[in-house]
Amino acid sequence: MISAMDNFDNRSYGAISKGRSEFSMPELTPEQQKLLIELRRKKQELLLEIQQIKDELCEVVSEMEALDVPEDCKHSNKDKQMSIGRKKFNMDPKKGIEYLVENRLLRHDPQDVAHFLYKGEGLNKTAIGDYLGEKNDFNEDVLKAFVALHDFTNLILVQALRQFLWSFRLPGEAQKIDRMMETFAQRYCQLNPDIFTNTDTCYVLSFAIIMLNTSLHNPSVSTLICLDTRITCIFQILKIRISSF
Repeated sequence: MISAMDNFDNRSYGAISKGRSEFSMPELTPEQQKLLIELRRKKQELLLEIQQIKDELCEVVSEMEALDVPEDCKHSNKDKQMSIGRKKFNMDPKKGIEYLVENRLLRHDPQDVAHFLYKGEGLNKTAIGDYLGEKNDFNEDVLKAFVALHDFTNLILVQALRQFLWSFRLPGEAQKIDRMMETFAQRYCQLNPDIFTNTDTCYVLSFAIIMLNTSLHNPSVSTLICLDTRITCIFQILKIRISSF
């Protein structure tokens, strides 16, 4: 930049000395002409400095915008990752939760995961049921936390079951259903201590209601079981369950 200015000055002075420069004016003395060239040089330097200031301002503005954009992008990326996590969960509940935890969208905490499942935004209810029914310590803790989010106070058993089963779809495995109904019964009896003498009775009755409801809505069952047979079935289950204790 300086060498260019020096070349500019040398050419200008050379032109003045020959009396043929565009800056040369007949009415100016040589000293005035030299001063004019100096002023023009100063002007050029000022223009360059102004341009540098403009460039620096542009950089500052870009940096300030960069400070804001990441925050928006952060939310955008977070929403995108959450959407991916939900899709992964619907395809494979375990991998979906792992993805959300790895990306810090969920904490590896039963309460946090339970709230996520209870809220259920964009989640497949079948996938929720499969995850809650898994037999390992963490999933069982999530199930307990999930059930604890439901308020069954002053509800009859059927109403409580309907509310509970609305939040997910029961898995097909009897063992998973067994764990869910046992946890449900404990929560229901905790909130309604005067209805059942023990949680086991509530558990068996809940399990029987689910089985009977399934048989009623199963298209493969051509002949409906009569009411007396259903009641007998329930009492038999209760008797077997209670006698085992």
